[in-house]
Amino acid sequence: MVHTAFRKVGPVLGGPDALIDGLLDVVGATGSVVSYQDWELGADVWDDKGRVLDSLRPHVPPFHPQTARPARDHGIVALMIGTRRGVRRSANPGASIAVLGARADELTRAHSLEDGYGPGSPLSRLVDAGGRVLMVGAPLDTMTLLHHAEALADLPGKRRVRIEYPLLADGGGTDWRWAEEFDTSRPVVDGLDDLYFATVVRDYLATGSGAQGRVGSADSVLVDAADIIAHAVEWLEKRPR
Repeated sequence: MVHTAFRKVGPVLGGPDALIDGLLDVVGATGSVVSYQDWELGADVWDDKGRVLDSLRPHVPPFHPQTARPARDHGIVALMIGTRRGVRRSANPGASIAVLGARADELTRAHSLEDGYGPGSPLSRLVDAGGRVLMVGAPLDTMTLLHHAEALADLPGKRRVRIEYPLLADGGGTDWRWAEEFDTSRPVVDGLDDLYFATVVRDYLATGSGAQGRVGSADSVLVDAADIIAHAVEWLEKRPR
């Protein structure tokens, strides 16, 4: 799974596609490249109860994995992964991932609208598959995998939200569906800094785990998914209350 701030890599002959090709070369014919996508709507269309605003309701395009675009703040590499030929994308709009490679179907299939970062989710399957996470110049607080740790950790008072999603219905039109998820727009419980994911990653690296280096000019970090999830769950459960 890769998160990239491509401008930090510096000049690349062939641009972002060359970086993606390099990642595919590294994982080989039996591996896959995974990208967190979310969903680009261009505007906040929900009220404070998670319902699509009446004024925008007739105009909101329905989500479909084959046509949806990633949130623009995820960067150019996420966009290009999400639109490459042969890509597979999971069907939960907010927690959606895109996958290129041999395990694309395995990682993206049957992505529930409920608790899309928890057990049985694509992130859970990434961990079970022995996956890794690569941060190429990306801020450490953007490591999406740690939402899976939030889902797994035994924490009282997790914030949960309900949200209404417009899904493309069979035969066209919009199928309006409600889903429930813990709140990923901020730390899952009170008392955590907004950027605490970065603290968890730095603490993990300080144990001597993971690898640090450069991809082009970008300071980069590579971690084992299962190992950092175990570390993050323990960190969350043992932190001072």
